[in-house]
Amino acid sequence: MIKLLKYLKPFGTAIVGIFVLVFIQSIADLYLPTLMADIVNKGMIPGNTHYIWRLGGIMLVIAGGGAVAAITSSFLSSKVAMAYSRNLRSKVFSRVQSYSLNEFDKIGTASLITRTTNDINQVQTVLIMVLRMMVSAPMMGIGGIIMAISMNRRLTMILAIALLILVVFIAIVGQRVMPLFKFIQSKLDKLNLVSRENLTGIRVIRAFNRIDDEKRRFDEANLDLTNTTIKANKIMAGMLPIVTLIMNLTGVAIIWFGSRYIDLGDLQIGDMMAFLQYAIQIMMALLMLSMMFVFIPRGEASAVRINEVLDMAPEINDPVNPKKLGDRKGYIEFRDVSFSYPGAEKPAIHNITFSATPGEVTAIIGGTGSGKSTLINLIPRFYDVDKGAVLINGVDVREIPQEILRKKIGFVPQKALLFTGSIIENIKFGKEDATEEEVKQAAEIAQASEFISGMEDGFDSEIAQGGANVSGGQKQRLSIARALIRRAEVYIFDDSFSALDFKTDAKLRTALKKEIKNATVIMVAQRVSTVMEADRIIVLDQGEIAGIGNHKELLSTCNVYREIVASQLTEEELA
Repeated sequence: MIKLLKYLKPFGTAIVGIFVLVFIQSIADLYLPTLMADIVNKGMIPGNTHYIWRLGGIMLVIAGGGAVAAITSSFLSSKVAMAYSRNLRSKVFSRVQSYSLNEFDKIGTASLITRTTNDINQVQTVLIMVLRMMVSAPMMGIGGIIMAISMNRRLTMILAIALLILVVFIAIVGQRVMPLFKFIQSKLDKLNLVSRENLTGIRVIRAFNRIDDEKRRFDEANLDLTNTTIKANKIMAGMLPIVTLIMNLTGVAIIWFGSRYIDLGDLQIGDMMAFLQYAIQIMMALLMLSMMFVFIPRGEASAVRINEVLDMAPEINDPVNPKKLGDRKGYIEFRDVSFSYPGAEKPAIHNITFSATPGEVTAIIGGTGSGKSTLINLIPRFYDVDKGAVLINGVDVREIPQEILRKKIGFVPQKALLFTGSIIENIKFGKEDATEEEVKQAAEIAQASEFISGMEDGFDSEIAQGGANVSGGQKQRLSIARALIRRAEVYIFDDSFSALDFKTDAKLRTALKKEIKNATVIMVAQRVSTVMEADRIIVLDQGEIAGIGNHKELLSTCNVYREIVASQLTEEELA
């Protein structure tokens, strides 16, 4: 957690102000019992009304000043903690944005959400406690002990015994509860993971009638978190009554022995009352410290998880000395490229060499798991190659700043993803400053204009979260429009026509030919009908190139391609 304190630098002045105010509050609280003792000893017992009024007025001023200091310090500490957590959330989010897909896979989306929300809230809670108690608790404890000793040394022995019992009890509680708070965060991760999978996969769950199974799975994760939290809170709930009991018994002992010392003339009534107040202050200070030591481990566990995000260096970084791109716009080349996912037994793709030039359509086809999506994910540098090089315009993509590289690419992912907002906002996601005419043209080419015009608000119609209110084919067409509006040098279609019917697919590809005739087009597809007219077809099999050529060439030279064609087309269609 100490590593996260560096983010408190912008709030240095406010923190100093908080500590000063807490100091004033503590001094006021420590001085009040002494004044009360003087009122009893020198005012009430002798019957000196004037003295009572004078000291009573001073007590009111000091109590009021302490209250103002307490309220102001609480306000400032809450404000600092909220601003700190806001900045920390922003830093974590920015860090996550710099991750490659590999870092996302390592931590997991559900865990990243928990770390950005719940973990930062835990650190925020601890920070508020530290700001308000770090000065107050030690001052009240040490100051109270000094003042109590000055009142009566013999009564201090009772206090020392009570404090020893209290310290032992708090240590036992802390030892039991600290590990539980650490477990709570990991169990919260699990619950978030199950919840996220259920919410995103609701269609599949209902389609396979697994609602009851998923309920049981959620209940298990929920019950696990609940039981651990209840166990921790039970221990914490039992802490306050026992501490209160110890404090009350201490008070009874002080009054019992104090009354005997008063009879002997060794102690005044006011001093005994003040001593009792100091004893309560000392034990409350110890209780505050114990609360800090209980909650700090929970904040520490959260801080470790936050630091893991902030300290994880992205594997993909911009080059220190970027190279200028060549004159051949959109020229793509793979040179002996191999890539393996972390922990995989064998490469996902191996020794891939080919080139794709502007004005041509390069199609990639192959069986499931042959490495098609992996191959195209290397072009925009979602991953970096293990061996070889991917070049665009004659320059290795690792030597081009990521922003410049990705501006040259119009990417349509395999799983069409839309964002909450209007249709026009989703299409403009590809080009923020696009005109209304450009949006309509992109939608027209993507064959999306027809269904958009049929919607109540046209291009201003709202898209639900994840595009839940449009069909799979409509989502794909909007994703294609979003890529086309970029006017990119390279277009990548990752199986982006699979949800389209054959008629729409044909119309879309015809419109695309005219629009992107000067760009390089790389198209991943499962359907032979989609790739038949491509200038170049790359056939992948188990991560290696099984054949390169056009449709006719591959039919005569590539067995893998012939098998794919035979599985999809009849002899009449083939002829």
